[in-house]
Amino acid sequence: MQAAPLLRTKTTFNDRVLNFYPGPGALPFPVLERIHAELFNFNGTGMSVMELSHRSPQIQAIIDDGAERIKRLMNLGDEFDVIFLQGGGSLQFLMVPMNFSGSGDRIDYIDTGYWTQKAIKAAKSLDRDLGIVASSGDRNHTYAPAIEEIQLREGTKYLHICSNNTVVGTQYHHFPRFPAPLIVDTSSDFMSKVIDTTNLDCIYAHAQKNVGLSGVTVVLIRKEMLGRIPDNLPELLDYRTHIERKSNYHTPPCFSIYVTWQILKWIEEDIGGLKNLGEINQKKADTLYRCIDANPLYCCGVEVESRSQMNAVFNLPTEELEQLFIQEARDAKIIGVAGHRTRGGCRVSLYNGVTLEAVETLVEFMEKFAREHS
Repeated sequence: MQAAPLLRTKTTFNDRVLNFYPGPGALPFPVLERIHAELFNFNGTGMSVMELSHRSPQIQAIIDDGAERIKRLMNLGDEFDVIFLQGGGSLQFLMVPMNFSGSGDRIDYIDTGYWTQKAIKAAKSLDRDLGIVASSGDRNHTYAPAIEEIQLREGTKYLHICSNNTVVGTQYHHFPRFPAPLIVDTSSDFMSKVIDTTNLDCIYAHAQKNVGLSGVTVVLIRKEMLGRIPDNLPELLDYRTHIERKSNYHTPPCFSIYVTWQILKWIEEDIGGLKNLGEINQKKADTLYRCIDANPLYCCGVEVESRSQMNAVFNLPTEELEQLFIQEARDAKIIGVAGHRTRGGCRVSLYNGVTLEAVETLVEFMEKFAREHS
């Protein structure tokens, strides 16, 4: 029997849905086109990136150039090391306290909801003296505690915060100096705008929201922090191992790192850097929040000064109306607008791969839905 021919179709932008999923998130269409063009033959190798040995010079070049692009885009010098790891943010919840504290040491955390609570639970499992120095739980995590007012405990090894909490839709927009190192989980707003890294000592982010696919986590560590790492850690869990081996200690997620590299190139070469990208992302957020605030059918319970640029959460008057909104959006090829399973309601994620045009189309749908159901 003759094998069926390989079906080849050409996808255009108009064939695609509008993707507002909270992660993995939308990828920039130009990046998808470049990945597609190189899928069968990367850089003249006659192979896909997925087939190349992780020890090949081509893969190491992608890793090295990706790290350098991050430094350029974030205006970092040699004071930081950049590594690509696996395990997502969840593994970093353990690696951070394992590398920067010891048994019985004080470590301080700010609780802004779902993801910080997971980080806190992981750190507690390591026999640390963990203190929650601020929490937004008193108002159902609808705000971010004023970071300038945080008082750390004497002798604490570090303060850990989450810059953007995807589930509850809150965000920190600046980072002051503390008397202890500041560790920031930036998983859902990494590389989305310019940030001042002067007061940051370790930054980590899983890539699947703004800079890639699931499977790769980016970690930036100020070099002076490396002296704090205990010598009895297993090699795999020691940041120094991955720095020394240039993110190639064991088989890295090559294709995921390649996609991150392509997105970094897109940010740097197509968009023109984080300043331009941040302005685009702010315009997207402003467009959506104006619609929410202008229509009585939609209610965003997050305090205005704490609202996330990346994840807008809102409710409609009834759960039934929310489900109808989600279904009609899906029928209109707008997907990913359901709220987190622990919170309900609706949520729209505005990651780097989401275009302003997509947000404007969503707003048109929301205004039409409001007229029909108010």
